[in-house]
Formats: sequence, C-alpha cells, structure tokens
Amino acid sequence: MFKKNTWILYVCLILSVGFSFASRVSSLDSFAVVELFTSEGCSSCPPADELIAKIQKEYKNRPVYILAYHVDYWDRLGWKDRFSDVKFSRRQHQYAHWLNLSSVYTPQIVVNGKQEFVGSDEKILRNSLENALSKTSSSHLQISFKKHTADNIILSYNTNEQTKGENLVIALVKPYAKNKINSGENQGRTLNHVQIVTYLESYNIGDKMVGDVNLESPNIKTDYDIIAYLQNTLTGRITSATKISL
Repeated sequence: MFKKNTWILYVCLILSVGFSFASRVSSLDSFAVVELFTSEGCSSCPPADELIAKIQKEYKNRPVYILAYHVDYWDRLGWKDRFSDVKFSRRQHQYAHWLNLSSVYTPQIVVNGKQEFVGSDEKILRNSLENALSKTSSSHLQISFKKHTADNIILSYNTNEQTKGENLVIALVKPYAKNKINSGENQGRTLNHVQIVTYLESYNIGDKMVGDVNLESPNIKTDYDIIAYLQNTLTGRITSATKISL
C-alpha cells in the first residue's frame, strides 16, 4: 500500500509541474507585425500587395498583424495615391535610421521593427514570420474601448511590464479596397489592397502600465480594425502587439 500511494503522489507531482510549466508557456506571447510600405504609383508594388493578401488569409488564425502604409513620395510621379500620407513616408525614413539604411524604397517590408527586405520576396517573408512566431515575449499588451463614437475613440490599454523607452503605436486599418489607376506606372490596372492604414499615431506613455489614449479620426468605419503595439524609440523593435475590431 505504501508503494502504491508513493507512486500516486509521484505521478501527481509530475502532473503538477507539467501544468505549471504549460501555464507559464501559455502566458508568453508570440507575434509578427508586418509593415508594408507601398504605393499605387509604383509598378513593383502590386506583387507585394498580393503577397500580403495571401499571407493574411493563410495566417488569419495566428497573431500576425499586417499594416500597409501608402507613402506619398510617388504622388508627384504621375498618380496621386488616395491612401498616401506624408506620415507614412516619415515612418519609413525613421526605419531607415533605425536599421542603418542609406535610402528608402518600395515595396519594403519590416517585420517586428527589426528585419527589412523587398516586400515581394515571399520566401524571406515566410521565413521571417515563422521565426517571429517561434519566439515568445514576456511583454503583453491589451486594449479595449472606453469610448467609441463616429469620429472619436478613446482606448484603454494595459501592459504587464513597465515600458522602458517604448511608445504605444496605434493604427486604424481599412480591411480592403480596390482602385482603378488612370495614370502613372500602373496606368490601366485595377489594384486590390488589404490592411490599409488610414490613421497612425504614436503615444509617449512613459512608464504607465495602465492608461487611456484618444484617437480623433474622421470617417471611422465599423469594419475597421485597430492594431496596437509597443515600440522601442531607440531601436524600432516591437515588443508586443494586439488588435481589436470596431
């Protein structure tokens, strides 16, 4: 009887340790933030737009957050991209600084703020995604609605760790659009876009683990997503990410 009871206790101990380990592992997050810099005026960009659309479908049940920024420096070369914004061009130049690049280009993809490559390179993108999703981070970010009206959103955020030199970046994302191009390098083509960033703001939250941020953006649609992430202001590296749907 003693041996049997000892064996039961031994098994229970192993199970307890195993469940404890599994709990710790499940509390760690893996994620991939994919930022594409693109333009309707760039003839090399449609393959990159098509690639992220394919990736979005394949990874729809995994923590892959896709952001397509339409830069504005192509607008003077024959076609004005209606989704372009100087903010997105400035963001790309910031990445050039963070990643020690001599210039910017389209299409360009940056993953988790630390790896960049040509946006239409499917092999590198897939390898980068699997590498990012195989790693875990102890940093965790959550967002929720505190107020939501037609032209104003207040978000509440909370993190499990004090931020150290990180900003909270918030992007409002339009899921899909199609546009006929009448001039420029893509003249005569109808281009399909996914995950189009229509609003981008970076908030200095200091060391506040809990707080609110205010988004003031016109034409907020109910089918949009909000993608949020924490990004180091010195290196550009993204430490956690999440999203919420409107």
